[in-house]
Amino acid sequence: MSNIKLECQEANYLCDKNQYKETNFLERVKLIIHLIYCKACRKYTKKNVKLTKLINNPKVETLENSQKECIKESLEKELINHQQ
Repeated sequence: MSNIKLECQEANYLCDKNQYKETNFLERVKLIIHLIYCKACRKYTKKNVKLTKLINNPKVETLENSQKECIKESLEKELINHQQ
């Protein structure tokens, strides 16, 4: 059996890899063991999970095209007024 202890850099790599379901069983076990005793990597993992959730389920509202066009026209008018 290979060494179970991980350096933080490798643990962060496995955390990233795990987010995409690309880790094997042994890698997941090593990561879990490392996270038990490493507060910094637990924090990294927590932030990584949060970021992944935000990317996968963004709560972004966009403007309608008519609203965008209205804003664009207003900006163009302001630019013309400032140039005069």
